[in-house]
Amino acid sequence: MLERAVRAADHVQQRSRVLGFAVAVQKKFGDDNGGGLVATLAYSGFVSVFPLLLVLVTVLGIVAGHDSSFARSIERSVLSQFPIIGTDLQHNVRALRSATVPGLVVGLAGLTWGATGLSQTGLHAMAEVWNVPGVLRPGFLARVWRSFAFLALLGTGVCVAGLLSGYGLLGRHTVLAGAASELASVIATSALYLAGLRVLTTREVPWRRLVPGSVVGGIAWTALEAAGGELVARGLRHESAVYGLFAIVLGLVAWIYLGARISMYAAEINAILAFHLWPRSIAPPPLTSADRRALRLVARQSERRPGERVSVSFADAPATPDGDAAPPDEGAALRQWRAAGLDHGTGGEK
Repeated sequence: MLERAVRAADHVQQRSRVLGFAVAVQKKFGDDNGGGLVATLAYSGFVSVFPLLLVLVTVLGIVAGHDSSFARSIERSVLSQFPIIGTDLQHNVRALRSATVPGLVVGLAGLTWGATGLSQTGLHAMAEVWNVPGVLRPGFLARVWRSFAFLALLGTGVCVAGLLSGYGLLGRHTVLAGAASELASVIATSALYLAGLRVLTTREVPWRRLVPGSVVGGIAWTALEAAGGELVARGLRHESAVYGLFAIVLGLVAWIYLGARISMYAAEINAILAFHLWPRSIAPPPLTSADRRALRLVARQSERRPGERVSVSFADAPATPDGDAAPPDEGAALRQWRAAGLDHGTGGEK
């Protein structure tokens, strides 16, 4: 009885574009150990946040000088990225303003260390999402360069997104102005997602393959901020004051975790669209063609050397003519990886 119900549900979701795509996203998230990647991203993000805020308030203290109202307005707009615990963060971070140059040095050192770890984690996560074979993953120097690029993007993104979410470009005096402000925030956040995914994703994935997930990520993050602001307005502000430090730490961890999960789902959406990995079966056998493509990508991901070749066959389907000869170099390995489905239905990327 239960198996019959599951297979009926499987049949329905495979025939529905929306349900089938949603199931495929969750299936690939599980195939890529998405939960573990999100947890690692959240930890690295938490380590990066406080040094970033320390650098921010120190620079504001030096640049703004006696114009404390200007510094406070910038602080409020940036910390609005954390609507549930932003006020508490503002009070605690402001206490660090007594240090100037020493605080800046310590903050920059901590930010470099934390953001480097975050970018390395992000590079690994994107390689897992796109099932990039080990032989094609970036080397040490490329990872260092991308780490500093991501560090610059992180600082710019926090400031820009904070300004937009805190005040908006057109204000919120009317419904139309508020809607325009939210739209501007979605566009800016989507652009930041696109830039971040471009830095962390292998260059063989073209820009246009990163756009759909970036838009979804921008919308989801803006909605998350709006939901957080609504929670604050309905009473969590007082709960945060009661629980003090626990509210700050737990609220910040939860907020970063949700952001990391949104980012992972955004990347998974891009990969699924590029490789055409839907519909997937939730009760195999039989496997769908998307199931076979996904399993081949996971297997080929384990290739570590230029001459290594991993082939996959299924008992319920004939072997595909994907070649058994070992590729002679990384260029051939790249062609094999792209042949796995990146150009599905596009006629090939140039």
